[in-house]
Amino acid sequence: MRPAQRALRRTAAAVVLLAAVSCAPQPESSGKPSASASGACDKGELATETPGRLTIATDEPAYEPWFKDDDPAGGKGFESAVAYAVAERLGYGKDKVVWQTVPFNKAFAPGEKTFDFDINQVSISDERKKAVDFSSGYYDVRQAVVALKGSTAAKARSVADLKDVKLGAQVGTTSLDYINDVVRPTRAPAVYGKNDQAKSALKNGQVDAIVVDLPTAFYITGAEVTDAKIVGQFAHRGGTPEQFGLVLDKGSALTSCVSRAVDALREDGTLGRIEKQWLSDAVDAPVLK
Repeated sequence: MRPAQRALRRTAAAVVLLAAVSCAPQPESSGKPSASASGACDKGELATETPGRLTIATDEPAYEPWFKDDDPAGGKGFESAVAYAVAERLGYGKDKVVWQTVPFNKAFAPGEKTFDFDINQVSISDERKKAVDFSSGYYDVRQAVVALKGSTAAKARSVADLKDVKLGAQVGTTSLDYINDVVRPTRAPAVYGKNDQAKSALKNGQVDAIVVDLPTAFYITGAEVTDAKIVGQFAHRGGTPEQFGLVLDKGSALTSCVSRAVDALREDGTLGRIEKQWLSDAVDAPVLK
């Protein structure tokens, strides 16, 4: 083929391709600006589920000391206070915050979310990061063992002492992970849908002890199951602190903005002040080794 003919055919093919691309169906817009479109984290103008409002999710009931009187919107309790502090940093006042009920396990399950972020004592983990985004950690937490006073489990001084203990925890939690991966008991742990069910099982003698995060353990023993005690807390695995993080949709345009807000609250001492106000009773407990 002559050079002139080859050039003519290439030109014709390019015209056809351009026409096909121009006529091809274009992807529909979600209606929310992307991270690049919105530029910096413009206060009050983020790519939220509902323009001009910030939708925050948590489970029901909302337990103390994380929330007060089962009322996330009240602003009282550690996580309620943190949520509103983050919202304010993002440019959303209390009147612009909408609360939504989402079960604990559903918050970090695969699938598109209907909230902007979820706050519900969800520990950051590599496994969960496969399905959702996390903000920077807003609280360093340890897991603790709670048992009825005078029971055999209450006398445990080490992880080895818990091997033959019937343990229980909420499904999908790092509390349950600690039982399975650290204690490795001889009997399968009892698994419950809610912490309330685990506490009832402890009261009724269906389990010898339950594992929960340390602040929750102090609240349980101080206000809910007063004939129980904190046996001890687990050391961090691998020396890395377990942290609670805000949960966002995978690939959310808000993730970096929310993380910046959390980081700023930690740096200026706000998180520390909120922790002191609402979790001051969560003092040291013996470390189980």
